[in-house]
Amino acid sequence: MYRTALRNVLAHKGRLLMTALAVMLGTAFVAGTMVFSDTFGKAMEDSNSKSYSDVSVQIVDRAAGSGASARDKSEKSQATLTDATVQQLAALPGAAGARGVVSGFTGVADRSGNLIGQAWTSKGANFAPGPDGRDARYPIAEGQGPKTAKEIALDRKTADKGGYKVGDTVRVASNGPVVEARLTGIFTTDDPVVNTGGTLTLFDRGTAQQLLLEPGRYSSIVLTAKPGTTEDALLAQAQQKLPTGQQIHVETGQQLKDEDQKMIAQGTDGMRTMLLAFAGISLFVGIFIIANTFTMLVAQRTKELALLRAIGASRKQVTASVLIEALAIGTGSAVAGLVAGVGIGAGMQSLIGALGTDMPSGSLVIKPLTVVVTLVVGVLVTVLSALLPALRAARIAPVAAMSSGDQPSSQKSLVVRNAIGSVGAAGGVALIAFGASTGNGDGRMPVALGAFLTLVSVFVLLPLLSRPVIALLGPVLAKLAGTPGTLARRNAVRNPRRTASTAAALTIGLTLVSGLTVIGASVGGALDKAVTSSMNADYLVSAANGMSLSAKVPAEIAKAPGVAASSPLTTVYWDLNGTQKSITGLNTDSFDKLVAVKLTSGSTAGLAKGQILVDADYAKKNTLSPGSTMTVTYSDDSTGQVTVGGVYEASAMLGPVMMANSEIAKHEPEPYISDVLVKGADGASGSLKQALKDATGANPVIEVKSKQDVRDDFSQIITFALNMMYGLLAMSVIVAILGVVNTLAMSVFERKREIGMLRAIGLDRGGIKRMVRLESVVISVFGAGVGLLLGCFIAWAINGTLKSSMTGLTTVLPFGQLLLFLALAGLVGLVAAIWPARRASKLDILESIKTD
Repeated sequence: MYRTALRNVLAHKGRLLMTALAVMLGTAFVAGTMVFSDTFGKAMEDSNSKSYSDVSVQIVDRAAGSGASARDKSEKSQATLTDATVQQLAALPGAAGARGVVSGFTGVADRSGNLIGQAWTSKGANFAPGPDGRDARYPIAEGQGPKTAKEIALDRKTADKGGYKVGDTVRVASNGPVVEARLTGIFTTDDPVVNTGGTLTLFDRGTAQQLLLEPGRYSSIVLTAKPGTTEDALLAQAQQKLPTGQQIHVETGQQLKDEDQKMIAQGTDGMRTMLLAFAGISLFVGIFIIANTFTMLVAQRTKELALLRAIGASRKQVTASVLIEALAIGTGSAVAGLVAGVGIGAGMQSLIGALGTDMPSGSLVIKPLTVVVTLVVGVLVTVLSALLPALRAARIAPVAAMSSGDQPSSQKSLVVRNAIGSVGAAGGVALIAFGASTGNGDGRMPVALGAFLTLVSVFVLLPLLSRPVIALLGPVLAKLAGTPGTLARRNAVRNPRRTASTAAALTIGLTLVSGLTVIGASVGGALDKAVTSSMNADYLVSAANGMSLSAKVPAEIAKAPGVAASSPLTTVYWDLNGTQKSITGLNTDSFDKLVAVKLTSGSTAGLAKGQILVDADYAKKNTLSPGSTMTVTYSDDSTGQVTVGGVYEASAMLGPVMMANSEIAKHEPEPYISDVLVKGADGASGSLKQALKDATGANPVIEVKSKQDVRDDFSQIITFALNMMYGLLAMSVIVAILGVVNTLAMSVFERKREIGMLRAIGLDRGGIKRMVRLESVVISVFGAGVGLLLGCFIAWAINGTLKSSMTGLTTVLPFGQLLLFLALAGLVGLVAAIWPARRASKLDILESIKTD
């Protein structure tokens, strides 16, 4: 029996090729994901560990720098690292040296005035030369380090991106005005910020402190231990000399490395989990192909298996023979998948480098776990998928050796299957509807469980659905393609189980694709509405790094030519009736020109009188209406009373509470300025945008965006996320195509006599090709159509759970994209049928008719 099973594998290489490819692609995705994540994580760890090569102990002042909160900054007198601190720490018995570090945000402009790189990876620091004039942390490759306020040094990658060389004038900016400085040096560094595509600008110590912190202050101090002194011993010595305060944080170099490695591991684990989820989808799709293939093979080998039973083979031996075939295919495919996966991992690493992300790279990491998981997954998926066909093979009676052909499934089995599927679908839909009705995050688990149950139940019901749905296409096919169209429809519904298994692979892919598309369109529409619907202004001026704009910026913008009205959009956090709340400030004289609020009661006139406006959600939660009073506790701990002047529909841009900037200034002289809203005398124009840019000193850190620019930013983020998801789902779609090809090819072999008879009674080769192609298109469109409907329904339910956290979210159906997906599914059917249709048309008439 074992030899027979292995001979069957070798005898049906062509029939099993697509099955082997499906397993190989799924396991290759798994192996590639694990290789890439392990390699990427190791490269990140190696890169980050270099940045701590000279760190034995690091002391950080959390109250220092632009990232510190207002509360942190108020404690700076208790927790300040100064030159005196550096000298005290350098004198420790176990310290070989102490280095004061100044660090903060610094953006670099290219020759066009645009920011190089991303704001969140733009960093500035101090050049700290030793007695020899060199800074070991930042070795100068060209020129020399900065010595005066008008000199800077740039890392090699940033200089190359900006096209700068030593001696050029470079425009840089932190959180203040633009600084024009001469580039005196270009250095190399292993700083992780630079290695991941960021920029690093070096100033002399005094300038760095002036721009990034304050004179005489450091954000951190790095200690290097003497030979023979442990990091823990040096840390204990340092703690005795440090000022007290909650904002001083001390760690050893090893602790810093461990923390970085932990964060990197968490990040790569998250990435690996996401990629493996999509690999799992591909394998799940492959299950249908494998099960379908073995079901058809068993049906085609009915006489052979019955003869084995007749000459003494037991049911267990027949089952084992089928499973041995699956084991052989699974093992071979898994090994091929492992090899391909290593190539995919290397390719993904090269792709990231080619995209210019400057991510660290290293040699490929292939762990034993990767090998074991890939092989086990490939073998288990194949064997388990073949288990039911193997059990069916064991039930073939010896008397079947006297007949040939496929034994039709019993009507009873379909009745049981349909009953189970109907109950499961009803339960799944009920769970989804319940979860969607909650309107908040509590409904996410019921929706997830309901979606899974519904999806599985729909797979169970696909044979039942195939007949009536495909029957609707009968008149269309007959009219368009005549007899081949009619035959294609009948072939598609002849074996509902086979049609369902083939269509299920596409149903999975289209369910996910359409669901993601609907969610993306819905979220994009809600974000656009939340931000831009309240914006009457033509332009929004903000800092690219997300920090507060300088208080001078609104005044400079107001004086720019072409500006009709402007107002800073400020934010403070005060207690209202004992609960801290975000309060948005605007100028009352330009309020109506810059923002559009939909009032449900009251008026905006109260802003000029010192009253507040609240959104409808906040008003409902706190039972507020025009005329209500609230107790406010300001940041200086003084209290007062404010009156509600109006209630407006919630807006993401305006926040829950609004107040006049003139009132905020009375208690908060330096509020956070997130944006400046601008209305042009002649509307939005290129000249006004340039005038606003000039008014900010052509600061590369400050962005000037129109309403359309704001929309484009949101759409780009959503489009990028969707494209990434589509790319990851592409593997499962490819596997689904293989399933259609496999099913059609085996179906053609199974129907050789029938095709020969059709040729004999006059159907030409072109008609045979059209019949097979249309059958493929019908099955593909059927599976895709079910997937589209299911995806849209699940997306509607998921949107229902997001309504509480996203104002104005409604389900948007992008009909153009959904119809495109359906058309692409039809195209997939045509492409998948090319080889089977050609093979069917070339069958010899006489040889096919005499087939046993």
